[in-house]
Amino acid sequence: MKLLSFSIFIFIATAGFSQTAREIIEKSEALVNGDANYGEMKMTIVRPTWTREMTMKSWTLGTDYSMILVMAPARDKGIGFLKRKKEIWNWQPKIDRIIKLPPSMMMQSWMGSDFTNDDLVKQSSPVNDFTHELIKEESIDDRLCWKIKLIPKPNAAVVWGSILTWIDKKNYLHLKTEFYDETGELVNTMLGKNIKSMGGRTLPTLLEVIPAGKKNEKTMVEQLVLDYTVKMKENFFSIQNIKNLQ
Repeated sequence: MKLLSFSIFIFIATAGFSQTAREIIEKSEALVNGDANYGEMKMTIVRPTWTREMTMKSWTLGTDYSMILVMAPARDKGIGFLKRKKEIWNWQPKIDRIIKLPPSMMMQSWMGSDFTNDDLVKQSSPVNDFTHELIKEESIDDRLCWKIKLIPKPNAAVVWGSILTWIDKKNYLHLKTEFYDETGELVNTMLGKNIKSMGGRTLPTLLEVIPAGKKNEKTMVEQLVLDYTVKMKENFFSIQNIKNLQ
């Protein structure tokens, strides 16, 4: 009986270490995305001499379909971004034109922010386009995290040379992510802050991106609304629907 109890204790104590780095990334991504979600966000771009705010709405279905619609300021209202599997489209209402974004544009700034096009529309998949290595455990803001290194797979449409991410062991939250270029230089650091319940899930509700080597510059995205109960189908994600949702 004592041997059985000891065996159960050992199983429980080691169960938390049985996950692979890929499985940890999968759980973290599933927590954020769900099967589908609708969100409202405020983006604040901070520069040494000015600050700019934008508000947006977003719709996501799995990892293959997403849509972002800019609501404010007035000069940008109606600009939309659409992802359908590996294809990314940008709708410009002022010129009544739809532009397909090539992979070479994924590294470019999204709407003048410190986020890249790939950060927002997620052409690359953290799960499928990278190999994953569990480096060690470290604490971020008194939360014990897995530190995981992501390396792009050969021929994957990935804009980064490598990524380091710290995922909270208790709730699978991305608390810190460092993005490196192909030469190994740090480009951006993204921090997950203001952890609270939203949409029935515990999540960082503020993302802060800090570009390396640029003093007094950052971009913040605050989640205002998040709904995981929405029902959508693939045909929802269309340019025509971007126009209808203005």
